Amino acid sequence: MKIAEQKKALATAVAAARKAGQLIRQNHRRVKTVNSETQHDIKLELDVRCQKLIEKIVLKALPESAILGEEDSSGAANAELRWVIDPIDGTVNFSYGIPHVSVSIALQRRVHISAKSSAASEVVYETIVGVVYDPFCDEMWTAIRGQAAKLNGIPIRVSQRNKLDNAIISMGFAKSKETVEKTLPYFVRVVPRVRKMRIMGSAALALVYVASGRFDAYVEGGISLWDIAAGGLILECAGGEFWHEPNGKEFGYRILASNGLLRKPLERLA
Repeated sequence: MKIAEQKKALATAVAAARKAGQLIRQNHRRVKTVNSETQHDIKLELDVRCQKLIEKIVLKALPESAILGEEDSSGAANAELRWVIDPIDGTVNFSYGIPHVSVSIALQRRVHISAKSSAASEVVYETIVGVVYDPFCDEMWTAIRGQAAKLNGIPIRVSQRNKLDNAIISMGFAKSKETVEKTLPYFVRVVPRVRKMRIMGSAALALVYVASGRFDAYVEGGISLWDIAAGGLILECAGGEFWHEPNGKEFGYRILASNGLLRKPLERLA
């Protein structure tokens, strides 16, 4: 995509995020309809409504693009462009009336990477546009690959803190018993070495908080692509480091996102 097309896609994602955010605010104090729930997660009827609203807006702008979302996926599996959507990142917070949630929308393009062991190439996607919107604080984080990340139109940068003892680290415990059991010992090792730990309940917001210098790092062992696609790009465009690798589940990842100065100290505690 040319830069003008990327800017248009960004404007579309911003508009979609604002529309979904408006719907989230309107339903903040209303009774929530639960579609399903587990010990560590809740799915609301509003999640589906917000995603459908976002899909309608982004597909009007790019009809040939695919959708990969927490609530639904559609379009060709190998489409040239795909939107990666989390309509309400932080649904448990929202269900309990906690106003700390976000709308996360990323646009990815298909790229080909030559395989080392054969002449064949592997099809992967890279994020080229990212939007994370906090509808309660009215904060809109945006990024286009290769350009500066912005918060409400103003460029942002990661912190320069390089020691754990004055750092704020965010951590998530995912949804599975296995991930919780693996994360707890690491959490215990990190807590005494940092200024503060924060467990906020929205991965996308944790990533953009690192991008903004509010947090210095964010760690989670089991997170989905739609939670991190937009925030990961925003963090990189703000000068941070977004390390991630597949965790064995479809669209699942382990991540260590930081200002670029604290990865090694945090890895040593793993």
